[in-house]
Amino acid sequence: MGAAASGLRAWGEGSGGLGPAGVPGSAARVRLCHPLLGPWARRCLAALDPRSGAPVDERRRELAYDLGYFSAVAAVAAARAGIGFSTELTARDGLLVLPSLGALRTTGPRVRVAYGQGRLTLDRTSVFLEQGSGAWSGSLAWTSAYALPGLVPGAAPVPLDDLDPYRVPPREPDQYALSGPAAPDDAERKRWLQSWTGTAAVLRTGGEGRLTEALALLRCLVPLEMPPGSAGRGSCSGTRREAFGALLSSFPATPAAFAATLVHEFQHTKLAALSEMVELHRAGPEARYFAPWRPDPRPYDGLFQGAYSHLALADFFQRRALDAEPAHSATAWAQYARYHAQVGAALPALVASPDLTPVGRRFVDEMAAAHERLATHPAPSGHTARAQAYVKAVRALWTQRQPRGESH
Repeated sequence: MGAAASGLRAWGEGSGGLGPAGVPGSAARVRLCHPLLGPWARRCLAALDPRSGAPVDERRRELAYDLGYFSAVAAVAAARAGIGFSTELTARDGLLVLPSLGALRTTGPRVRVAYGQGRLTLDRTSVFLEQGSGAWSGSLAWTSAYALPGLVPGAAPVPLDDLDPYRVPPREPDQYALSGPAAPDDAERKRWLQSWTGTAAVLRTGGEGRLTEALALLRCLVPLEMPPGSAGRGSCSGTRREAFGALLSSFPATPAAFAATLVHEFQHTKLAALSEMVELHRAGPEARYFAPWRPDPRPYDGLFQGAYSHLALADFFQRRALDAEPAHSATAWAQYARYHAQVGAALPALVASPDLTPVGRRFVDEMAAAHERLATHPAPSGHTARAQAYVKAVRALWTQRQPRGESH
């Protein structure tokens, strides 16, 4: 039986209760709902669009490879469900990736793959599935997938995915684009684990809801390289609309940095999902708005997204500042004051927009009300003054760079 057919059978047999191997739910459903399959699907659909501009032959070659990847997804689903199969899968650039299991380095374009009696055989390489994520093999040609432990005891492990071929969007000629994908070695994985281990405790200090949110939304982490020129001190992170539940991030140096990244990016995740369900505004894509957290003009939607995420960070750091001992609260107050001032500078343009829908108007009004509530517990005056001076200076510099009459 082919891998695709086995995977579909895994869907049918596992869709109610326990699958064939006693696995709760459906092994195929888990694979098809994995965040990083979204970018794969989008890429396949884009290849079918003649308006993409790419030559027809090139689009056909890429689509053939991309569609072949689905057989690897189906093979994993079948193996996870305990269904035997035998098929051939296509490697690319010397690598055959089996999502959630690992990757095999190979010299040939095709790999014979079979599963039975708890063992996966890739040509002559034997691989043994592990619970949840990863697979073990004694072969040096095999690299197992890696996962961080659950954020709290009893929670599902979180894949740290440095193998999926669709994990990072194509690079664009934009100086603010995400950095490239990283491939952490064992030492670097230990550093990720050290920061991750303390993240839950930090999230709790920013409000119990933040931890609940992380447990509900985070499905996988994609490691990124440190931004160029950061000398190890900078960071970058992002989410993708087509990969709901995936967080892309360079290494967070501390649990506090990890927690703040989660808070920030989950706001984008939530707002992107909401925007798919209801129309919040009808503003165009023109980049003409001032955003205190970016030196370049932003479109209205970008300003909306940024203000929403920075409002959450202001709330997070205010709670940390109020909860911390005086000796440790100064940093949190400084962060709170900066984010609160930034959101305050962005809200007038959001509120004044005639492009808001009735639902969007209510949403922005609630953001403004939340911003006012935060102001009832202000940061010490020194932090507030420095934050306001910073935003004023950034705005002045931004205005100087804009063509006359185009500042918002």
